[in-house]
This record gives sequence, C-alpha cells and structure tokens, in this order.
Amino acid sequence: MQSIQEIAAEIVAREGGYVNDLADPGGATKYGVTIHTMRRLGLDLDGNGRVNAADVRRLTRAQAVEIFLRDYYEKPGIAGLPEAVQPPVFDMQVNAGANAVKILQRMLTRLGWPLADDGMIGPKTRAAADQAEAALEGGLADEYGSARRDYYYALADARPASRKYVLSRAGGKGGWIIRAEAFMSPARHLTLAQHRARCAGW
Repeated sequence: MQSIQEIAAEIVAREGGYVNDLADPGGATKYGVTIHTMRRLGLDLDGNGRVNAADVRRLTRAQAVEIFLRDYYEKPGIAGLPEAVQPPVFDMQVNAGANAVKILQRMLTRLGWPLADDGMIGPKTRAAADQAEAALEGGLADEYGSARRDYYYALADARPASRKYVLSRAGGKGGWIIRAEAFMSPARHLTLAQHRARCAGW
C-alpha cells in the first residue's frame, strides 16, 4: 500500500500545473491547490499584501504536498480512520473538502452505523468506520469508492458545467470517475456501457 506521502506526491503530479478553468468553481489552481485554499491559508507568496492568481502561479510542488499533508490529512483527522480507507478519503478531501467525510458518514449511515453528516471525524465516526471495516472484511474502501462515484454523478446531474469531469468527449469515463475508481477493486469498476448508460440523460 502506498504511503500517505506518496499519495500526496501523486495527487500533485496528477493535478499538474497552473490552470484557471472558468467552469471550475475552484478558480485558479496549481498542483490541485486552489486560490481559495491559498487565501484561507494566507499564502501571499509574492509578498504584495494580497493573495491572487500570481501567488497560485508561484506555488511549488513541495509547498503543495505540504499543504495536502497538513491541511487535508492531518487536520481533518483522517489518520484516525481504518488504514484501507485513508487513501480514498484523503484524495477526496483534496478534491472536495469536507464533503469527503460527509460522503463517508452518509455511507456508514446507509450501511447501518447512523452518523450525523457533519464532515468532522470524531470518535463516533472513527468507531463506525472501524466496525464497518471489520464487518465488510476489508471492503470499506470499495463501498466508499462507490459512494464517491455516485457523488460525482449526482454533481454532474445538477451542474451541467461539471459533466466534462465525469464524461469524456469520446464518451468514456472522465477524470472524476477514473479518480474514484483508482482506489477501488477492479471488480467494482463500472463497465464503459454502464458508465454511458448512467450519463445517457445528459
């Protein structure tokens, strides 16, 4: 299994350099770190007293990895979850903030461990995740991956501008679906036909 540090470095490599896609609510982004995150953290890298796109452009890979490990893994308490589910929840935390934990909490509730979906990892969420991992005999990561994939589909249902992240121009799986399934067993991946059927109404 990859270490969390390796996953963080992989996220940075996958996200790539500077982009400012008007269809992406994250705004100016580099290595997966958005301008909103940099403003929240006060990362004025050029020292001009404000955080803007120029600061996003200055962000280094090492700084991005540090941000992910500190603010998206350690601070939310992901280390307290079962080891097998830490990588996908961490990856989703980078992608969608507290929604990553809310997805986990809603999934655990659906599976029989009722929780408030507050996006915070406390003792009840940790205990429920531990119990579910034991009951599912190691299948918690796959359950989470399915729930994460459903979240992306629902997001694209509601927001047409996001559909390009779910459905590629060629009609295949978009980046969000590929990302969710990367942390799942191959047997739990959707076939191309299933994926296309899910997106057929768009």
